[in-house]
Amino acid sequence: MDQTSFSNLNMHADLLENLSTLNYDQMTPIQAQSLPDILAGKDVIGQGKTGSGKTAAFGLGILQKLDVKQYKIQSLVLCPTRELADQVTKEIRRLARRLPNVKVLTLCGGMPFGPQVGSLEHGAHIVVGTPGRIEDHLSRGTMSLKHVNTLVLDEADRMLDMGFQASVDNIVDQIPKWRQTLLFSATFPDQIKAIVKRIMLKPIMVKVESTHDSDTISQHFYQVDDAKQCMDALRLLLIQYAPESSVVFCNTKIETVEITEELMKHGFSALALNGDLEQWDRDQTMVRFANKSSSILVATDVAARGLDIDALDAVFNFKLPHEPETYVHRIGRTGRAGSKGKAFTLHNGNEYKLTMLSDYIKRPINSEALPAADLLDKRPEMPLMATLQIGGGKKQKVRPGDILGALTAGTDITGKQVGKIQVLDNWAYVAVSQSIVKQALKKLGEGKLKGRSFRVRLI
Repeated sequence: MDQTSFSNLNMHADLLENLSTLNYDQMTPIQAQSLPDILAGKDVIGQGKTGSGKTAAFGLGILQKLDVKQYKIQSLVLCPTRELADQVTKEIRRLARRLPNVKVLTLCGGMPFGPQVGSLEHGAHIVVGTPGRIEDHLSRGTMSLKHVNTLVLDEADRMLDMGFQASVDNIVDQIPKWRQTLLFSATFPDQIKAIVKRIMLKPIMVKVESTHDSDTISQHFYQVDDAKQCMDALRLLLIQYAPESSVVFCNTKIETVEITEELMKHGFSALALNGDLEQWDRDQTMVRFANKSSSILVATDVAARGLDIDALDAVFNFKLPHEPETYVHRIGRTGRAGSKGKAFTLHNGNEYKLTMLSDYIKRPINSEALPAADLLDKRPEMPLMATLQIGGGKKQKVRPGDILGALTAGTDITGKQVGKIQVLDNWAYVAVSQSIVKQALKKLGEGKLKGRSFRVRLI
C-alpha cells in the first residue's frame, strides 16, 4: 500500500473525491510528513519553500475540521503579502469545491476597507489576510476571532522580515489558547524560534530540505602573496561568483574600512561593520544589508556577532582567522536552510596555521587557482533592492502594513517588489526593487501614511 497516497488519510469522502478530480494522487514530501499530524489536531512546524505543497497541507487540515453550519470565523491564515493571500485563498477554494457553502474571505491592506466590513457582516468560515489589515479589523471591532480553532502562519520568516512581529503578537492574543497552530517557514532565524516557543504547544517539526551541515558549504582556499594581490583576489572572486549577499571577515577594524573603501572605488556595493560605528550607523548598515540593497558586508568577528542573517550566499575570509574555531563559526553563516553556501579563504601559505586548520576541520586544504585577471575589467553586479527611509516610525503610529498598503494601493507595484520593512521609533525603512525606486519614492512622498505626509529619501 502506497504510504504517500491521499486515500490513506482519515479525511471526509468529499475532500478525497475532490482531490482525485484535481489529480492530487500522491502527497508531496511536506504533505506526507505533516498531514497525519495536522489531521490529528497537533501543532506543526513545516519548513518548506513556496511550491512544496504546504498550502494544500494546511488547507486540507482546515477543511477537515470545518463546521459549515457555524457562520463564524473558525480558521485564520496570516500571510506576508496580498499576492500570497490571494494564492492561498484560491487554493483553499479549489480544495473545498465539493463542500457546500464554504466561505473564504481575503482581508489585505491596499484594498478598500468598507467592502471588507460588509463581507465580514455576511459571515465567513475562513479568513486569509495580512497582519496589518487583520489587526485593523480587530481594533475597529469589525471582526472577532473568539471561535478560531486553527491559526496558520504562512511564510512566517518573510512576515517577520516585513516587520509584522508586533501585529502577529497582538492577533494571537485575541485567539483562544486551545487552538491548533500551524507555522510554515523557509528559514528558522532566532525570531521564529522565539515565536514558536510563545504560541505553539509541543509542535511537531517537519523539514523537507536538508539542514545546515558542512556538506552544504563548498570551501575554497587561495594563496596570495601581499596586500594588493589579496585585494585583487577578493574582487575577482566577487565578480566571478556574484553572490547576492556575502560577508567579508577581517581580523581588524581598520581592515574593514580600507577594504570597504577599495571595493566601493571599484563599483561594488559594500558596507563596513565594526565596533567603532555609532548605533544609528550600525542600524542603517544592518537594515541595508539585511534587505539586500547592499550585497557585501565587511565585518570583524566581534561586530558580526549579533548578526541574525540566514540567507548568506558566501563568506570570505580576507585572511586566515587566528583560531580554527573562528573559521568554522564564520563559514557556518552560509549554506543554511537547505541552500548551498560558499566559503572562500585567502591565506599567505603559513604552513603551521594551515595544518592546524586542516586537522581541526578534518579535511585536506588544497589551494586553487584564482579566476582569470581580465575579469577585473568587468563591472560588478548591482544589488536587487534599494532602501527608502521614511521620516516617521512607531512614535508616529506608522506600521509595516501602512507602508505596504501605501505602496501597493492602486498602482502596479506588487508585494513581490517590496522587500523588508523595518519600523523604528522615529524612522521606517522599506526595501523596494531597483526597477521601481522612482515610482515608490513618488508614491510614498506624495501619498499619506496615517493621514500624514512624511519625508521619504533614498539612502
